[in-house]
Amino acid sequence: MRQSPSVLILIRHGQSTWNKEDRFTGLVDVPLSPQGVEECKCAARMIRRYRLHIAFTSMLKRAYESLSIILNELSVHLITVHAAALNERCYGVLQGLNKNIVQKRYGKEQMELWRRSFKVRPPGGESLADTYDRVVPFFTSHVLPELRQNRNVLVVAHGNSLRALCAHLENIKENDIPQLEIGYALPIIYILEQSGVFKKQI
Repeated sequence: MRQSPSVLILIRHGQSTWNKEDRFTGLVDVPLSPQGVEECKCAARMIRRYRLHIAFTSMLKRAYESLSIILNELSVHLITVHAAALNERCYGVLQGLNKNIVQKRYGKEQMELWRRSFKVRPPGGESLADTYDRVVPFFTSHVLPELRQNRNVLVVAHGNSLRALCAHLENIKENDIPQLEIGYALPIIYILEQSGVFKKQI
């Protein structure tokens, strides 16, 4: 009997208190906003039809709080792996600053390079390429083996750690990565085909 293909579900955490204030958050450990809580409840309803086997999340509370809300809404208990490799990228000296203030201080072009480019690091922080270099090896060594065992996996992490992972799964070219957006608590679903290719579900 042929097994059904395994499913990978990626979800960015719900809106945090600093997201609401339009501040660079990075590794600062802030909680969800009330809106973020409701977004996670909605995300749970969107993935209710999938049977989940294991979950991965970062070490930051906005991610693991989001996962907890989702699992509670689904009334399921999963083995959960917390990993620093899935943390948001470090924004260095920008962490805590409002984005409008950063834009006025450094200019819109420079700010967008720090935010959206693949290789440019903010002062004292990580580039998306740095984030990619920790997320993808973790995915390959910890998440992919679960999928290959025909287990459905939920990953709840951050905008940039998931941007890095999506770029890997979809083989997105460096020049196209700035256009890649990851919304709050919006499930991104991939099917692992027998060929080993990940097919994004629309």
